Amino acid sequence: MAEMDKVNFGNLFIQSEMKTDRVWTTVRALTPEIEGKYVWVRARAQTTRKQGNKLCFLELRQDLATVQAVAFGPEIAGFAGNLPDESVVDVYAKVAIPQEKIKACTQLDVELAVEKVFCIGRAASLPLALKDAARNEAECDADPSLVRVGQDVRLDNRVIDLRTVAHQGIFRIQSGVCALFREFLSQNGFQEIHTPKLIGGASEGGADVFRVDYFGGNAFLAQSPQLYKQMALMTDMPRVFEIGPIFRSEKSFTHRHMTEFTGLDLEMTFKDHYHEVLEILDGLFNHIFEGLNKRYSVEIDAIRQQYGFEDLKWKYPCLRLTFKEAIQLLRKRGPGILEQRLGAAKSDYEKGIISAHLQSVKGHDDEDDISTEDEKLLGVIIREDYGEELYIIDKFPKDVRPFYTMADPTDPKWTNAYDVFLRGEEITSGAQRIHDPKMLADKAQSMGIDVSTIQPYVDAFKYGSYPHAGAGIGMERVVMLFLNLPNIRKTSMFPRDPKRLTP
Repeated sequence: MAEMDKVNFGNLFIQSEMKTDRVWTTVRALTPEIEGKYVWVRARAQTTRKQGNKLCFLELRQDLATVQAVAFGPEIAGFAGNLPDESVVDVYAKVAIPQEKIKACTQLDVELAVEKVFCIGRAASLPLALKDAARNEAECDADPSLVRVGQDVRLDNRVIDLRTVAHQGIFRIQSGVCALFREFLSQNGFQEIHTPKLIGGASEGGADVFRVDYFGGNAFLAQSPQLYKQMALMTDMPRVFEIGPIFRSEKSFTHRHMTEFTGLDLEMTFKDHYHEVLEILDGLFNHIFEGLNKRYSVEIDAIRQQYGFEDLKWKYPCLRLTFKEAIQLLRKRGPGILEQRLGAAKSDYEKGIISAHLQSVKGHDDEDDISTEDEKLLGVIIREDYGEELYIIDKFPKDVRPFYTMADPTDPKWTNAYDVFLRGEEITSGAQRIHDPKMLADKAQSMGIDVSTIQPYVDAFKYGSYPHAGAGIGMERVVMLFLNLPNIRKTSMFPRDPKRLTP
């Protein structure tokens, strides 16, 4: 490496043979205030453009920031101009002010006058063009001749796809959601825990579990940390949370389901009423969304350039409806909206779908579960009537909730259970849990669950138990809906569904 100080360009393989005294500068830190300063920058050569024999322009990219670099001289310009797109380079350059703003770059008020350039990671031919992967969705809709990179192509080449500025922003937002979740709960007396993901029975009591061989016997991948976070409360940890993987063996190919996702789980004891937990949830989402808008505005703007979306509309405290009130609102307002859609439908297939939904909404019983399409329709109604896209529906019917859900004290047809919705889609499901061991065992047995497979869980409530409630949040779904993205796979780094187990 010492020999490279004597030359201005070349290939460099870093094998940790020595340390240098170089001070590195980030692309985002390149501003007019440091004009004339010499800096070392390591970045990707997103594109190179040679003009004549002595001049080459490079667009350098580092996370969400880009800057123009100019190499002048026949040899150094020739080397830079032959760099494959996406190669990693070390550049030593003088910060200069261009005559005109560089509108194609985020650092539009500066450019780099290159003194040295070394390629430390030469890129092979790309399987897809980054400019295609980064193209604005509206442009593709307006001009069918433009290349639109399909979902499977993106996921098959995920490492390249995630280099786009928008996708860099998405995963910074994802990180922000987790950080803000942890921050709010820690500030409100919650303790982080880590529960097993290999368990002896189905944690939700259903069939949608992955079975794995466990030393000649059977084990299952956890559908949630539900049982264990409740057990944690019985150890006298009054408020707990976890960020961890969730596994669901569901053959679902929708825009919002995956077989593995990240759960943001919380559970807490309460004094008088499970609505104490709803107040925590309301404050939590307000903290997350306010934090994202304040701390991640650069990322949000970068994502919006590719995936245009309207800012989320929410209020604090958010709107709360009972399940019965929500169904009544759906029956009252839903048919009018669906009839408008029916009139605008262009194909017989579309008309058939809308007509069927229209009839189901008109006859929707107070205790019937709401479908995905009902949820979306209700989201439109609430946005139009209340100007909100975050809301809570409380008091779900008993037949649509898990075995550990506490019944409503005044009417056993209903439960102390709730969901939180964002832009018309569920992001959180929760409830007061049954904390009486006999009631819990009887309820499990009545729903076809072998109590012996959850006996340690039931036993946890035998020795003095607290009333408690909690919720499980789908992290990727929160990110998808906050940014109003069309598919949850855009918010999972390496998504898993029934047909995808790689990369």
